[in-house]
Amino acid sequence: VQLQASGGGLVQAGGSLRLSCAAPRMITSVFNTYDMGWYRQTPGKERELVAVIGASGITDYLDSVKARFAISRDSSRKTVSLRMNSLKPDDTGVYYCYAKRGLSTDWGQGTLVTVSS
Repeated sequence: VQLQASGGGLVQAGGSLRLSCAAPRMITSVFNTYDMGWYRQTPGKERELVAVIGASGITDYLDSVKARFAISRDSSRKTVSLRMNSLKPDDTGVYYCYAKRGLSTDWGQGTLVTVSS
């Protein structure tokens, strides 16, 4: 599965960003069977799961981003988006989208999010 991530950048604390992860070559009916989500990696810290949206549409979030981040999926565009509001410097990191079905997980390239204080 080829995943194309975009939307990272530099933002001041309190600002917003929207990350997108597209699977342009995936058939829509197959896209709908994958759990999708975002991890982030920060130097010196363990990789952490930020948000996930299941094939059923059920979502889950890292505690520290709940009420600030929202993940959604658009089957017609075969895209998963992560809306990030009220960003904090601690949200800085490289964000990786993934697609998981069964034992198979595919990754997009990372997109850097930098939140300045």
